[in-house]
Amino acid sequence: MSRKYFGTDGIRGTANTPPMTPEIAMRLGMAAGKYFRRGGSRRHSVVIGKDTRLSGYMIEPALVAGFTSVGMDVTLFGPLPTPGVAMMTRSLRADLCVMISASHNSFEDNGLKLFGPDGFKLSDDIELEIESRMDRALDDKLAAPEALGRARRVDDAQARYVEIVKATFPRGMRLSGLRVCIDCANGAAYKVAPAALYELGAEVFPIGVNPDGFNINREVGSTDTLALREAVLKYRADIGIALDGDADRCILVDEKGNEIDGDQLIGLVATHWQAAKQLSKKGVVTTVMSNLGLEKYLGSLGLTLERTKVGDRYVVERMREGGFNLGGEQSGHIVLSDYATTGDGLIAALQVLAVLVESGKPLSEVARVFEPIPQKLVNVRYSSGAPLDEASVKDTIAAVEKRLGSSGRLVIRKSGTEPLIRVMAEAENADDMENAVNEIADAVRKVS
Repeated sequence: MSRKYFGTDGIRGTANTPPMTPEIAMRLGMAAGKYFRRGGSRRHSVVIGKDTRLSGYMIEPALVAGFTSVGMDVTLFGPLPTPGVAMMTRSLRADLCVMISASHNSFEDNGLKLFGPDGFKLSDDIELEIESRMDRALDDKLAAPEALGRARRVDDAQARYVEIVKATFPRGMRLSGLRVCIDCANGAAYKVAPAALYELGAEVFPIGVNPDGFNINREVGSTDTLALREAVLKYRADIGIALDGDADRCILVDEKGNEIDGDQLIGLVATHWQAAKQLSKKGVVTTVMSNLGLEKYLGSLGLTLERTKVGDRYVVERMREGGFNLGGEQSGHIVLSDYATTGDGLIAALQVLAVLVESGKPLSEVARVFEPIPQKLVNVRYSSGAPLDEASVKDTIAAVEKRLGSSGRLVIRKSGTEPLIRVMAEAENADDMENAVNEIADAVRKVS
C-alpha cells in the first residue's frame, strides 16, 4: 500500500505547504486520536513536544484542536529533545506521543514524528491505518461537548529529562576537570544539554543555544560541525558534542578538531560494552550506510553487524526483534535501548565521556577504533518524477556495480524526508569510489 503522508520518519515537508499544513496536522490529530482511544471510562491522553522552528507555533495548536476534538487530553512540553518526549510518553502513561520537528533540516521544513504508548515509533501498519483515517470527513466521530479533551502545559518536562539523562551516567563518576563544548544546533536541546553536562561536573562551553525560530541547524549542529571544531580549538576543550535540531543524533569532535561519526561511536561503545559484559547480544545493528570497516572491526571482536534499511526506526525494530541493546546509524543516531527507545544524542555522548573519564586518555586516542574503507555520499536534488526508474540511470548503476565487483559497494536510494537521491559508494580504492559516485550522480542529474 502506497503512502500519502508518512515517510521514513513520520510526516515531513515545507511548512505551510502540503503535507505540513495546519489542516493536515489537525486531521492527523483527529485520526491518531481516534485510533489510540481504546474505549473504557478513563481519559485518554497524548503528549506533544517540539523543537524551536517558527512553524511550531502554527502546527502545535492545530494538533491540539485535532486531538481534543475527538476527546483526547493533551500535555504540551514545549522545546524538548525527541527522545525526551518519547520517554515522557511512558512516564506519564500517555496513549501517544507527537514530536513536532524536522530533525536536521533547515527551519523552512517541519515534521511530525509519532510514538506509541511504549515510547517506540509506530509501525508501518499503524501509520498506514492512521493515513486511511486522515482523509475522512472532519465531522466523523467527533466527541460530544462534555467529552472534549483538555490541554495543559507542563513546565518541569525539561528538568525531568535532565535527571533521566544524568541517571544513565555511571554512578559515582563525575566529569570534573573535563572541558566540554556542546553544540545544540539552536534546537530542542538548547537548555537541557548544557544543564545536564554542567550538573555532572563538566566545564561547559555551549554554542547553538540562541534559537530565534529561523536559525535551527544553520551553520551549527551535527550536519555542519565547523563552528564546533573551531570552538573546541578556541576553548582547548577535551571533546565537542554536536546535536541536531531535535537532539536524537550526535557527532563528536576530538580535542584536535577532528570529526568522529556515528560508525566510530558505535564501534567505541561496542568495544567497551563488550569488555564490561553489557552487550545483550554478540552484535550490533546498523543500516546499509555503515562503513564496511566497522563490520570488519566488529568481526575481529567476535561481534556481528546486522544491517537494515536507512532509518533509525528500522534499526530499533531489528534491535527489538533480535534482543540487541546497541545500534545506530553513521549519521549519529545511536540507540542504547537500555536507556532510551530511540536515538538520543546526549545519552550517547555521555557513554563516550564515561570512557574518557575511565581511561584518562584523550578522545583522539580512543575514538578512532577502526580504519574506514573509502566511502562517499552525494545528495542529488530533483524536482519531480522518479529518477531511479529512468533507464539511463539503471544502466549506469549496473555498469558501475559490474566494474566494482566484490571490491566495492553501492547504496542508491531516494530520501524519505527530502526530494533527494542519495548516492553512496564504497571501495577499497579511493579513485574507484570517487569515479563510481560521480558517474551515478551525473546520470541522476541529467534526468532530474
